[in-house]
Amino acid sequence: MIRYIRRAAALCLVLLVALLLNAARVMVIEADELDDNPANRRIAITRWGQPRGEIVVDGRPVTGSRDSGQQLRWERTYTQGPLYAPVTGYASQTYGTTLLEDAEDPVLSGTEPMLAPLPLWNDLSRGRQPGGDVITTIRARMQEAAYRGLDGRRGAVAAIEPSSGRILALVSSPSYDPGVLSGTDREVKDAWARLTTSPNQPMLARAFRQTYPPGSTFKIVTAAAALDAGVVTDPDAPTDTPDPFVLPGTRRVLPNEAKGCADASLADAVRWSCNTVMAGLSVKVGLEKMVEAAGNFGFNDPGLRIPSWVARSNFDTDMSPDQLALSSIGQFNTTATPLQMALVAAAVANNGEIAHPHLIERTTTAGGTTVDTTGRRSYRQAMRPSTATRLQELMVRAVQDGTGTNAAIPGARVGGKTGTAQHGLGNTGTPYAWFIAWAQAKDSAQPAVAVAVVVEDAAANRTDISGGGSAAPIARAVMEEALRLEKEGRGHP
Repeated sequence: MIRYIRRAAALCLVLLVALLLNAARVMVIEADELDDNPANRRIAITRWGQPRGEIVVDGRPVTGSRDSGQQLRWERTYTQGPLYAPVTGYASQTYGTTLLEDAEDPVLSGTEPMLAPLPLWNDLSRGRQPGGDVITTIRARMQEAAYRGLDGRRGAVAAIEPSSGRILALVSSPSYDPGVLSGTDREVKDAWARLTTSPNQPMLARAFRQTYPPGSTFKIVTAAAALDAGVVTDPDAPTDTPDPFVLPGTRRVLPNEAKGCADASLADAVRWSCNTVMAGLSVKVGLEKMVEAAGNFGFNDPGLRIPSWVARSNFDTDMSPDQLALSSIGQFNTTATPLQMALVAAAVANNGEIAHPHLIERTTTAGGTTVDTTGRRSYRQAMRPSTATRLQELMVRAVQDGTGTNAAIPGARVGGKTGTAQHGLGNTGTPYAWFIAWAQAKDSAQPAVAVAVVVEDAAANRTDISGGGSAAPIARAVMEEALRLEKEGRGHP
């Protein structure tokens, strides 16, 4: 009898070891594979089983969570959803996450290891912490000014603090409420179908995910290249550029919208936006140095993150002289995001250096303890400091008595550049209206803001320099708010 008991005990021991080995296989070896299996509902149930952390603007959350009572319990809500959609993105049980909701999902969902009280705590406990918060660099009043200025028209605004790279406003229009995508019911699917098929593309974050021909705003890059290369040594000297200007190797004449561009100086070419002068200078600078100059401003960089990915702005690296001439005035294949053109203005304002643009000030635990802080770092040296000083003066002149007078702010030093980008078959489409600028209070040591505005459906004739009429007033409103905020920060009423 004892012999049979021993055999039964041995068999039970073998079965127990087999069970333990199988449990170890499932819980350790195959854990990641099972976690990633789409049929595993436990992950989704756990993910939405607690409220997400908040995305914060100017000390106030612009997100929230509501208890749906469903299996995927906590649904995302948004305060002023359309205003902040290009910043927050959406967090949807049905369609996933985008923009900050995606880039900072580990913090917001509570899975970020840095949120845990001890190292490896989450791995050992197989749990998660309460969702942390993401503190953005956005200033609410500037965001609102940009959104009001666009007034539902297709377009975008990007504003940056030149010295630090902090993104102060990021607006896309028309927009949408990300809250309509929270949940799993039929209404969510209907909203998705409506938003994704709309010809106005309300879910497109135009400020940094859409590229446009930048038109004459790109002439600031060309001017920087000409000054850095020594092609121009005196901005007020004639450039020996004919008008009309025949594109090299062709019979095509490049027109000017402005008068008096024949043999105009670089200063007048910036002030009045002379196509012929800038095209001629780019040919003298040459393809290699123009490509280098554009790259110094951030063009052709596919790796920029803010922390969401940014669409690559393009300046072709292999062109004939006539194509180079067109590219140098922001046409041909040259394209840029509004964020990229804000960086161009910021480079001029910040003595030639571009600080890395960033949208997050810091992340914190649910209790407010700082987890991570975004420090300032350099992104590019776009031009020599002396070149930036000269371009500051040229952009100031363009606002004082050139094409950018609609951006002037009493009591402030403002530099700007208008742009009108032709597009469509045979350039028959309504031009995109551009304006890039920076502003500095007279009692401040450095500019407070650099901004870029593009309006896709500008109300202007094709022959008008519509950037000054349609985009400049929006830029002015955003810059005025930046100057007010700076003044308040210094303790002035």
